[in-house]
Amino acid sequence: MTVFSLFTTTFNHSHSYTPLNFFTSLQNFSGDLLSNLKAKGRINRICCRKIRVVSSHSNPKILKRNRKSRYGQPVSPYDSEEDDDDDSGGDVDDVDDEFTDDEFADIKISEADRQRLKMQNSTKMKQGSRRNLERDRGASSLNSGQNLETRQHKLGIKNGKDILKKRESGISYNTSRQSASIGSLGDSREKEAESSSKNRFSRLLEELNLDERWFPLLDYLSTFGLKEPHFIQIYERHMPSLQINVDSAEERLGYLLSVGVKHRDIRKIILRQPQILGYTVENNLKSHVAFLGSLGIPESRIGQIITATPSLFSYSIDNSLRPTVKYLLEEIGIEKDDLSKVVQLSPQILVQRIDNTWNTRFNFLTKELGAPRESIVKMVTKHPQLLHYSIEDGLLPRINFLRSIGMRNSDILKVLTSLTQVFSLSLEGNLKPKYMYLINELRNEVHSLTKYPTYLSLSLDQRIRPRHRFLVSLKKAPKGPFPLSSLVPTDESFCQQWAGTSLDKYLDFRKRLLLKEFAKKYERQ
Repeated sequence: MTVFSLFTTTFNHSHSYTPLNFFTSLQNFSGDLLSNLKAKGRINRICCRKIRVVSSHSNPKILKRNRKSRYGQPVSPYDSEEDDDDDSGGDVDDVDDEFTDDEFADIKISEADRQRLKMQNSTKMKQGSRRNLERDRGASSLNSGQNLETRQHKLGIKNGKDILKKRESGISYNTSRQSASIGSLGDSREKEAESSSKNRFSRLLEELNLDERWFPLLDYLSTFGLKEPHFIQIYERHMPSLQINVDSAEERLGYLLSVGVKHRDIRKIILRQPQILGYTVENNLKSHVAFLGSLGIPESRIGQIITATPSLFSYSIDNSLRPTVKYLLEEIGIEKDDLSKVVQLSPQILVQRIDNTWNTRFNFLTKELGAPRESIVKMVTKHPQLLHYSIEDGLLPRINFLRSIGMRNSDILKVLTSLTQVFSLSLEGNLKPKYMYLINELRNEVHSLTKYPTYLSLSLDQRIRPRHRFLVSLKKAPKGPFPLSSLVPTDESFCQQWAGTSLDKYLDFRKRLLLKEFAKKYERQ
């Protein structure tokens, strides 16, 4: 049976002819008949250029309905050349891949047409072999994508699409694969970062009910020197601080850095006041910084005040901070011009119950030393830390020490009013050694302290002993009590007025003396 007679028989068999009925009838021929035809070489390939297939194809290589890319994304159901290496699973002849959108035409195949079809089949087989050879030689995946339009079939597409649509689909397919590849790389890096964070904060995962979503914030805070023990401390003090969005934390800490807080002090601030991570810039931080500026505090000192008292931001400006300032001015009697200096010396004064601390210390000094109000206000102005010191462990022991060396209450009051910092000095490490040097080495009387109370604030190793020994070595030390006034000026003034020598010579002497004293202390240990 010839191909022409086969088509004629099929045509006559179907009275209500349609192209779909024709092709369906052709597919439903018995396998034996087709096998016999192939065996005789009568039919090597069925190639109908103007047949549009709208039923599912028998070749599983052509259409894969549930196909996904290697990244799990749905892709076009049509195969590309990359899939040609897959086994089809059966002996199914390839179907011609040049379909057009022309309407179906009546099939009238003459002998000349049959010969032409054979020649086209032969040409296509050669082209296919050449394509396969190129693919085996390592044709790039980009070429695969570009040739995708020649491998796609329009099976199952109602009403059809033109060849331009198919080309655009191929480009979109390639783009989606590249985007998926980039996205996969980003996901891989994110997973590596998460894994690294898990390793870094493994102790936190074990000891705390830690959410992995907090890791970006912990990574950011780590740049300020915070470590696992610090995070545990923050968690125990204020766990919600670790739930802050990392972008918000960067904004808030960045603002603190912009107003003068030093990078190295951020860790100290967070440990003392972890709630600061939750304070918004617009509604909290800026308003409190502006309040400090309204007190006359220079911008260069704002960062230091925040570092010293980060809890400042947790106090209401209207309900707490302004009433405290009002109390300092009106009730205690601090001059307005001195207010900025008082706050800079002791920022904690803004967050204290100032009424309680002032009243208890005012009453103590009045009763113990007979101090008038004006003297106590001067003490607070010069050294506002006085309001923080314990009476039993701080104020009273130092007053008793000055009494023990022979000073009267009036002398003590004079010294404390002039040098209130005495309350901050260590008894054993500072006051007692200086007193012993004053009496034994400088041969001065204790009453000289009322005239030069500054002596108690000077360093024994860096100032008092080097100057005394230097003048003795030069034989310029006066006979009798050593003049305490020589200890007050700067090193340069001391060399010019008292030593009559160069500054370098004195500094070299002091350096050698310090090394000798250090060696003595080391030997005693």
